[in-house]
Amino acid sequence: HDIGKISVPDVILQKPGKLTAEEFQRMKEHTVSGGQIIQETFGHLENKQYTQMAYEVARYHHEKWNGKGYPEGLKRKEIPLCARIMAIADVFDAVSEKRCYRDAMPLDKCFDIILDGSGQDFEPILVEVFLDIRDKVEQVHSSIELSK
Repeated sequence: HDIGKISVPDVILQKPGKLTAEEFQRMKEHTVSGGQIIQETFGHLENKQYTQMAYEVARYHHEKWNGKGYPEGLKRKEIPLCARIMAIADVFDAVSEKRCYRDAMPLDKCFDIILDGSGQDFEPILVEVFLDIRDKVEQVHSSIELSK
């Protein structure tokens, strides 16, 4: 979903502090770049549905349920379902893993962030489904942590 980040300079990707407005604008372009990369790389495949879904995930995973996301400000069901699902997974991953600018958050806090974003950042029904599988998410997260 973040393949477009290969077009973002490392100085921005690995910056330990808060991004400037210009740096954040450049970071946001990874969604558009990602969609283009998917189309150019996989556009020749016979499975057009696969290519379309990969494109939509890469391009729209930062759209928000309330329309305040990017790159297009799509809202609610205008956002492809696969991107709405990826938005939850992406945020959960981002907050539950250590980053160059902060430590990983406790899992309870990570689930609270998803819950707090229901109806604003994320589709409420998808948040409910995600929280319903919390035990499975925690198991997978623990197994990944153990393998590090």
